[in-house]
Amino acid sequence: MSLLGSMTTAISGLTAQARALGHVSDNVANSQTTGFKRVDTNFTSWLTRSTNRLHMPGSVEARPDYTNTVQGTVEQTENPLAMAIAGQGFFSVAQARGGTGDDVLFDDRRFYTRAGDFAMDRDGYMVNGAGYYLEGWQMLPNGEPDRTALNPIRISELVYNPQPTTRIDLAANLPYNVPSVVAAPAAAPWAPTEAPVSSVIQIFDDLGNQQQVTLDWWRLDTDTWRLRITPAGDTENPPDGRFADIEFGGQIAAGPPPIDAPAGTISAITALAATTGTVPPPIAAGDAASLSFTADYGFGQQTLNLRLGGFGQPTGLTNFSGTEYSVRDLSQDGVPLGAYSGLTVRENGDVAVNYDNGQTRIVARVPVVAFNDPDKLQRLDGQAFLRTVESGEARVTDASSNGVGKLVTGSIERSNVDIAAEFSKLILAQRAYTSNTRIVTASDEMLQDTINMKR
Repeated sequence: MSLLGSMTTAISGLTAQARALGHVSDNVANSQTTGFKRVDTNFTSWLTRSTNRLHMPGSVEARPDYTNTVQGTVEQTENPLAMAIAGQGFFSVAQARGGTGDDVLFDDRRFYTRAGDFAMDRDGYMVNGAGYYLEGWQMLPNGEPDRTALNPIRISELVYNPQPTTRIDLAANLPYNVPSVVAAPAAAPWAPTEAPVSSVIQIFDDLGNQQQVTLDWWRLDTDTWRLRITPAGDTENPPDGRFADIEFGGQIAAGPPPIDAPAGTISAITALAATTGTVPPPIAAGDAASLSFTADYGFGQQTLNLRLGGFGQPTGLTNFSGTEYSVRDLSQDGVPLGAYSGLTVRENGDVAVNYDNGQTRIVARVPVVAFNDPDKLQRLDGQAFLRTVESGEARVTDASSNGVGKLVTGSIERSNVDIAAEFSKLILAQRAYTSNTRIVTASDEMLQDTINMKR
């Protein structure tokens, strides 16, 4: 029994070392595979019988020892859509079963991977090199991700519709050290005859056409300036124009008791012609100081709000010392028609579509999926994994939270295979295999001698 047992044990050793050699071979072959996790070998002894007086030879079994939690090297790449996870976690991906465009059919199962070499395919999906489709949370109208469902990310918003201007922000200093105009008209026409100081801003109508608005200023007295608003191309064209008076450094109608605005800051706005403004009562210090007016460029009335900062605050329009009109900020919120120009992924996982009009739209967010025991995931082709009972439930969370790693954009995770270590394992497996063959040979010779005893 011992001779046969010795041979059987040696044969199990041959099988175990052959499996170990297979693991080494697989690791070396995938040493450059993105997101690949090496397979080590765990040898387990199985006994036939073992007591204090007797030990009978058993066998050895080689089991795979997965390293799904061992980080591979994060390497930068020129692909802006590539991502690597620095730390624990996986990307959630889907597998297509056929179809194209809107008719792509996806497997009902959910897959996971560390291979983040994603690129956009012809249908607008983000697909990695193994053909798996990246999944994420779609963005809600309020700008927050819908965390109730994961779906393949598809980029279909290739046009950014024009947005008409609704707001103009002005931050400027009207110079205090300039003379007042000779006469301040009290009724229409409201414009003094002296040359004003002016600002010009480009705005956009409902179709995205660029239009021009001119803001003219005259100093009426020590603390009052008159504003004329002139939208070029406006079909309304009120006969008296659009006018308002802005007062600085007086009392703000916030009482009782009234509050004095600091010198040089807005204390009151008086709408005169074709404008509406924030006028008392009541106004408190810090309230928005603004004017509203309408214009018609052939598509109906377009209401615009001219924001001048806050009452009693030096954040927008001021009347401080100086002899020159200085503009610190003159901006508006309208945009022209925009065409798709690129796609980027941010470190928080937001997938942003960029347009040639300077605008950006967030369409999805890439989460990170964690498991209690990632080494128990089932391996599939293409560096993908499936959840098992032993791995635990999938926990989908934002990157860099709840114990998962952070996203490194523009990078990929290389294989965690160490070539030097694998060749060391190769030498050991080869020597162990050869040693087991010697035992088989010796057992065979001894059995032959036993058989020859009958002769």
